[in-house]
Amino acid sequence: MTFSVVARDPGTGAMGIAVSSCILAVGRAVPSARPGVGVVAVQARSPRGLGPVLLSGLAEGTAPAVLVRRAAHAAEDVDRQIAVLDVSGAVAADTGPGSFPVSGHQVGDGWSVQGNMLASPDVLPAMARACETAGGPLPDRLLTALAAGQDAGGDLRGRQSAALLVVSGEPASEEDDGVRVDLRVDDSGDPVAQLRMLRNLQRAYDERDYETLALFAPEGARDLYAALAASRRGDRAAARAALEAVRARPGWSAWLASMAGDARLSAVSRLLG
Repeated sequence: MTFSVVARDPGTGAMGIAVSSCILAVGRAVPSARPGVGVVAVQARSPRGLGPVLLSGLAEGTAPAVLVRRAAHAAEDVDRQIAVLDVSGAVAADTGPGSFPVSGHQVGDGWSVQGNMLASPDVLPAMARACETAGGPLPDRLLTALAAGQDAGGDLRGRQSAALLVVSGEPASEEDDGVRVDLRVDDSGDPVAQLRMLRNLQRAYDERDYETLALFAPEGARDLYAALAASRRGDRAAARAALEAVRARPGWSAWLASMAGDARLSAVSRLLG
C-alpha cells in the first residue's frame, strides 16, 4: 500500500523520510520525526500511535534494532511494517510476514527503503540504488529515491499522496524547531512529481530565487517577486512596471508603505529613484 525511504546525511546530520501511497494524506499516517533523535516510518497496518512510541524509545537511547525487534514481537497483526533511523545513522526495519505482496525492505549504510502492496519487485531495488548513488542535499536525495520507486511501479493500487519530512540532527530549541522540510501532497494524480515541485518552490523561497518565484509563487505575490527580480538584474523599466502592478492590487499599496524599511524593497526603491 505504501513505499518509503528513511535516510541520514552524514555531512550535516540531518535525517528525513519520503513516502508515497495510494491513500489520502499519507503524510499524516506514516512519517514521524524528532530533531536530534531520529525518524520513523510506520506503515502497512501498523497502529498510528507506534511512531511516537518508537521516537520516545530512541530519545531514551534504545537502539533502532532493539526497538524494531520489540515492535515486531509485540505485533498482534502480522502485516505491520516499520523502519527506525537514529541520529547516529543506525537503522533497522521489519516487514511482517502477513504484509501484502509484493512487500519487503532493504537496509543500507544510513538508509532504509520499505514497501508493501508494490506493483513490482523492482521497486525497492530501484530505490536502494538511488540511495547509494544520488547526490545533493538530503531532501533531494530522498525525493530521487522516492521517484525511482514510483518509476519502477510504486503502489499497486495507484497514486494519491506523498510527503517529505526532514529534521536537524540537533535537538530543537526556542530559536529553531529543527524542522528543515515538511511538505505534503494529500490528494493528487501524480503526488511524487507534485512533491518535487513543492520542494523546488521551497528552495526558491529559501534561496530568494525571485526569478522562479515571479513565475510560480501565488498569483497575488508574483508581481512583487518580479519587481525584486528586476531590481536584482538592474532592469529599471521592468522593476517599475512590476511595482506599479503591485500597487494597483487592493491593499498592497498600504502594505508596501509599511515595508518601507525592508532592505529588499529598499533596493527596488533605490533603483527607481
